[in-house]
Amino acid sequence: MRLKKRPPDFVLFLTVLMLLSVGLIMVFSSSEYVTMVRYGDSFYFFKKQLLWALVGLVAMFGMMNFDYYRLKRFIGPIVLVGFALLIAVLLPGIGTETNGAQRWINLGFMSFSPAELVKLCMIMFVAFGLSKSENIHSFKEGLLPYLVAMGFAAGLILLQPDLGTAVVLSGTIFIMLFAAGARVLHLSGLMGLGAVAVAFAIYFEPYRMRRFLAFMDPEKDPQGTGYHIIQSLYALGSGGLFGLGLGQSKQKFLYLPENHTDFIFAILGEELGFIGASLVVLLFVVFIWRGLKIAVTSPDPFASLLAAGITSGIALQAIINMGVVTGSMPVTGVPLPFISYGGTSLLFTLAGIGIILNISKYTTPR
Repeated sequence: MRLKKRPPDFVLFLTVLMLLSVGLIMVFSSSEYVTMVRYGDSFYFFKKQLLWALVGLVAMFGMMNFDYYRLKRFIGPIVLVGFALLIAVLLPGIGTETNGAQRWINLGFMSFSPAELVKLCMIMFVAFGLSKSENIHSFKEGLLPYLVAMGFAAGLILLQPDLGTAVVLSGTIFIMLFAAGARVLHLSGLMGLGAVAVAFAIYFEPYRMRRFLAFMDPEKDPQGTGYHIIQSLYALGSGGLFGLGLGQSKQKFLYLPENHTDFIFAILGEELGFIGASLVVLLFVVFIWRGLKIAVTSPDPFASLLAAGITSGIALQAIINMGVVTGSMPVTGVPLPFISYGGTSLLFTLAGIGIILNISKYTTPR
């Protein structure tokens, strides 16, 4: 049963706009020197990110006004398209290799990452299936179909290779299974298997093993695998309480790699200090609160699981990124939602926010 339409959740909407604004400012501030050196234009990445933000906002408003209930009829085709693109990106001549990873399809005017589409597709697929399931307590009938689909998607993403995105996807589906009422015994076993799978993925891939060892002791190889973590901590430490000031980062002068993508939070902490970084963390906390509130107050099981899945996926990604930047987790290539440079990620993140805002129109007042 769906209730009469209400205005979309204003707090969530405002929080997302604030995070997006912070992201645009930090993309420019962190990349201005690099783009001036490489492209002769300090606004190069900022202009591209601004364009993607505008396209993403159009997608967000479009999904906000497109009845989420009608998404059900499109779930099957878009999941198939997503899997086809995941396979295509691995084929020579189609996928583009950057820094040893083949994660993008070059369309000429833009690079497209199929994994970002698949994350949203899988959330919709699992939400639709679980909302109709009457055997959620049965492993074979209630969980296995979704675990197979998740394993297939995560396996293709691992081949790119992209362990971080595979972990985010798997963790999101796990949270959705928990929200749907799966047995704790089944989920505990899945957690154990997942931990073993991640351990194997690290152990049998030399560069991942080097990153893990660098996480344990970055000072052992300060000019090699420990370099990212050490420079990131230097940035955060030099920021102090109030920061060096917007645009005053020292690490962005080719000291900290990936300073406008995976490690942009370190530049943010350096320029805006502990207070600025804490305010960004607070914005993510507000986002999680509003997203889960919408999930809990939705009377429609499909909408509830869909909102919970999108919210938890973005939250997991933010937690992993901040964990890497602060040296709390091994280095893995996961961008910070709304903040890091990356068009495809921003586009589908904002599209997902549009779905949550659409669902919020049909939630109960309390």
